[in-house]
Amino acid sequence: MKAPQSLLKSAGQAHFDVHRRDAERSPGRVRGHFESAFSNAPIGMALIDMDGRWLEVNNALCRIIGHAEGELKTKALRFFMHPDDIDLDVPLLRQLLDGEISSYQVEKRCLHAWGQFVWMMITVSLVRDEEGRALYLIMQFQDISERKELAGRLEYLADHDFLTGLYNRRHFEQELAHEVDRAARYGSPGAVLMIDVDNFKTINDTFGHMAGDDLLKGIAGLLKHRMRHTDILARVGGDEFAVLLPQTNAIQATTAADDFVKALDKQAAMLANESIRISASVGVASFDGISAAEVLARADVAMYGAKQAGRNRFVVYQPFAGSGDPRNVRCSEADWIRKALDEDQFLLYCQPILDLRTNEVSQYELLLRLRGAQGGEPLAPNSFLYVAERFGVILAIDSWVVRKAIALIAAHQQAGRRLTINVNLSGKSIGDPKLAGFIEDALIEGGIDPSCLVFELTEAAAITHLQQTRAFADRMHRCGCRLALDNFGAGLASFYYLKNFPFDYLKIDGEFIRHFSVNPVDHLVVKAIVCIAQGMGKRTIAEFVADTHAIRLLRDSGVDYAQGYQIGLPRPVAEVLPNFPELTGELPCVSLI
Repeated sequence: MKAPQSLLKSAGQAHFDVHRRDAERSPGRVRGHFESAFSNAPIGMALIDMDGRWLEVNNALCRIIGHAEGELKTKALRFFMHPDDIDLDVPLLRQLLDGEISSYQVEKRCLHAWGQFVWMMITVSLVRDEEGRALYLIMQFQDISERKELAGRLEYLADHDFLTGLYNRRHFEQELAHEVDRAARYGSPGAVLMIDVDNFKTINDTFGHMAGDDLLKGIAGLLKHRMRHTDILARVGGDEFAVLLPQTNAIQATTAADDFVKALDKQAAMLANESIRISASVGVASFDGISAAEVLARADVAMYGAKQAGRNRFVVYQPFAGSGDPRNVRCSEADWIRKALDEDQFLLYCQPILDLRTNEVSQYELLLRLRGAQGGEPLAPNSFLYVAERFGVILAIDSWVVRKAIALIAAHQQAGRRLTINVNLSGKSIGDPKLAGFIEDALIEGGIDPSCLVFELTEAAAITHLQQTRAFADRMHRCGCRLALDNFGAGLASFYYLKNFPFDYLKIDGEFIRHFSVNPVDHLVVKAIVCIAQGMGKRTIAEFVADTHAIRLLRDSGVDYAQGYQIGLPRPVAEVLPNFPELTGELPCVSLI
């Protein structure tokens, strides 16, 4: 008796033989099946002769491009193709005719009856006669307009700012690098303007983010209206714009900067029925044979100088000549930062983090300060860190802070006390593999429990250096250190990072905490974040806690830790922590190149 598989095979063969005999007896039946399948196919189909003329088209193709069958057959295929796409597949067609390939696909634009072009994915195969001579082409047409439109949108978003429609930092830096290279090759001038809206944070806090967004869009429109068509305008930060001025000498650049400053100064914005004066600080930097990164850094430094000088003005970058206070209007650059490192001018402050379950403080966030001139007030990080980032000194600063933190933990560990320290890291440093290696070596040398060291990373740092951040986070976790995602909830990508990075703490953005006691929306957002964190085994830290009522509500909501002025103001480490070790100010062994 035959096996079931053999019976199936025999039955299948018999079925095939019947159809073969039917086909031999009635070839017209086969032709009829083909014609029916051709006419009723859900995608466009056509037979094209070897001269490129339509032989047959189906209903789907006529529907896709809006032309009747008779109209198509009066003209060659080429007539209905975009001029740039007509010869796009000539090499592939040659391979098909030579028998090297059996079919191919190509994307082309076809002319619709209404005048627009429709993107098509066209699959082409060849029919030959019994002697192998080419008879005609079979083409299948699939409308891919939606896919191409989506791809275009994604490409647009990759280069443009979603709020203002201007170019973003990524595209601006690419254009700047290209223009600097061209200027170096041909000896042509050029300049960059860095424009920062004055007091924008105050406007945002007073009138709300929607009003702030509207203001930025208005400023973008005003700046764009006053540019030449050859200039490139971009939004490169929250309230920062940059302008690339090709073929522009120093005098022309200062004229443009002065024009922007005066135009904004004359402009008033209506916010919540109030007329608000708008101004900006502008930094100007010429190419001068330097790299694109240095041009941008100099413009940034000059812009900060304009702010220091009183805002609502422009400042032209001038290199530090070695005289006077290096923190003056025109001289804040890398020499100042390197000198501060060499002379141990940086200070460490710390702010306590309260454990809401035990009501005890055993964890602190380290905060960096720089000694003020002539014994004045220490400078906050926003006064110098961006300069360090622009000029490649930030890695040395972050390494210095890490070394101090490890020494501080070690000193308490030797005294029999456990101390947990949170350290903020710059996105620029995270993107440098030398930092992770330095931390690993410092942990071994310090002999501390690595879980006492928590690295805080912001979403902005993560999104700018996505792959490097992931690699750094994984490496630090393997070392036993812990990670905190700072400003959680402030950006759209927060939950993406929560899913894809090994964070241990979520620091809830202060925007949800400032009015937590009275704003029901903030209350709901915080409770949702806590629920997600608990479900994933992570802990939460509330920033900017300003009153005792908020502490109680946060505790009731399940938040694990609280930080803010109500818990404790930032103070010098030596005043807050006992047995503060005497640490030398030597630079860590990290290359700045």
